[in-house]
Amino acid sequence: MDMTPRKEKILAAVVESFIRTGEPVGSKTLMGELDFRVSSATIRNEMADLVEMGYLEQPHTSAGRVPSTLGYRYYIDKLMNKLEMNKDESESIEKSVASGRGDPEQLLEKAGEVIARLTNCAAITTLPAGEQACVRRAEFVPVSNRTAMVVLLTSAGTLKSKACRGDMPITQQTVERFYAVCAAHFLGKPLEEIGTVMLQTLVASLGEYALEMSPYFVALADLANEALKSDVLLEGQSNLFNHRELSGSVPDIMELLRKGEPLSKLLSAGEKDGLNVKIGTENEYKQLSNSSVIVSRYNVNGSRSGALGIIGPTRLNYAKLIPYMQFISGVVGKILSETLED
Repeated sequence: MDMTPRKEKILAAVVESFIRTGEPVGSKTLMGELDFRVSSATIRNEMADLVEMGYLEQPHTSAGRVPSTLGYRYYIDKLMNKLEMNKDESESIEKSVASGRGDPEQLLEKAGEVIARLTNCAAITTLPAGEQACVRRAEFVPVSNRTAMVVLLTSAGTLKSKACRGDMPITQQTVERFYAVCAAHFLGKPLEEIGTVMLQTLVASLGEYALEMSPYFVALADLANEALKSDVLLEGQSNLFNHRELSGSVPDIMELLRKGEPLSKLLSAGEKDGLNVKIGTENEYKQLSNSSVIVSRYNVNGSRSGALGIIGPTRLNYAKLIPYMQFISGVVGKILSETLED
């Protein structure tokens, strides 16, 4: 049985009506939704075919039809028309996200808040990943006689800092040595190469200054190791309680959200053009079998860095929410790229 243009229009109408109302869709409802004239009996026959093909489901014998996972997938990939944001809306969103400018974690937290508010879903964001990043800049800021703040900025936009106490008083020569050693051994070096062996070799080369300087370079190496990890931030988990379709699944989803590793996998899954949409049973975690996950990656200076995602019911307004996610991920990438250039 082939998918015909008429079947496609009926499938799209069912999906859009169900997204809008949450109620199974009958043939009489569709007669007022379609842009062509056809009898109610013909619509019922076409819907029956779509059920047989796996694109629609019939919850009860006398009920209308609802989209299946396959139906949503066909709609998103082939039939959906994305809704464009108007200028005022896009400017308002960008302004809200940009209020977190200055620190990558604050920026991603703000982006998560904006996403959760706009989508009424749980929002997941990851800080820029460090797998392919290198050390872009290191700072040494004395805060007391023996304590300094060591700051690391990576090429992916990750900013890490750590207070470190040394065994000897900090002098101007201490500061100068720190920057000289960083320039020779850290700047431009891939994060994944900054490990125990590299650190041992470095400390040995410091000679008489090893006791004075090693605590600060150990701290810098610790920050590089932290920057390699892709931290996951969560916002709007309580939004899940607003969707009646998820009423029985929310406890299991909340438990999943408390685990960092599954979320990292969700956000790093295969994608098309930086976007990944998984619907219902397409998700590898059974806790999400009644949910949809939309993920959009952001790039920093042209390199893949992190991702923004939402978790909600399968009955999402994909035509509206996908453009939101793509726009916000673009804003995040642009701001982080500008931060690095500054």
